[in-house]
Amino acid sequence: MAGHSVTGLGIAAVPQLPILGGGLLLAGGFAGLAAGMMGVGGGIVIVPVLYHLFTALGVDEAVRMHVAVGTSLATIIATSLTSLSAHRRRGAVDGDLLRAWGPAIFLGVLAGTAVAGVVRGPVLTAVFAGMAVLVTLHMLFGKPEWRIADGLPSGAPRQGLAGSIGMMSAMMGIGGGTLSVPILTLFGYPIHRAVGTAAALGFIIGVPGTVGFVLTGWNVPGRPDFSLGYVNLLGLALILPASMAMAPLGARLAHSLDTRVLRRVFALFLGLTAARMIHGLLP
Repeated sequence: MAGHSVTGLGIAAVPQLPILGGGLLLAGGFAGLAAGMMGVGGGIVIVPVLYHLFTALGVDEAVRMHVAVGTSLATIIATSLTSLSAHRRRGAVDGDLLRAWGPAIFLGVLAGTAVAGVVRGPVLTAVFAGMAVLVTLHMLFGKPEWRIADGLPSGAPRQGLAGSIGMMSAMMGIGGGTLSVPILTLFGYPIHRAVGTAAALGFIIGVPGTVGFVLTGWNVPGRPDFSLGYVNLLGLALILPASMAMAPLGARLAHSLDTRVLRRVFALFLGLTAARMIHGLLP
């Protein structure tokens, strides 16, 4: 994606724009649907799609994962608000938990953004791929009745859990649902309430995460054109409308469908994507 043509993609990339644009729109729609319906967070779709697109278009390996993560976090700001509104109307958002977890998640995001700003791109790729494998295994083999306890821990362990979710979410470019939903259900939360609350957590993660990736990527060489720091505005403009349009539909479907089969299909997609990312890291 070298060069400074009007497209920002370089002269050689112009014929690829229809395919790129279509792929980003489809990714955005699927991400919004997944965010609203399965509580996995749209970033778990957006990040690998952007990573592979940037790889195909020749973006520098040193920054391609940073830009994928930063752009994903930016989309999460809007999609989380859309999904949150739909879940709130159904009474599926836990305000007490948000007040208890919010500050620790915010601090965790700041820490994760700071770490992401100094580590090499392959490190971020390995973090995402490794966590994606764990998410895949949970979606394939996890049981709704599995419990660690009947309620969240109190004190420092509770805050440490929230901070860890914030930190890992910022480094992966996800909105928190991918991690918070399975964690909350393991501590006895009803799945619909966990999904609705995760939508609000996405906003808490997305805002400071996006600002952090803009600042840490400022003037870094090798970024795609139309990038503000590590946030690519072209990707944002294409993904966001489709994602926002589909998130409310996903939220409605979450309350009316048995999503077990869909979760298994998504887990297969995520597992294959993670395996491909890991393979790309091998010498």
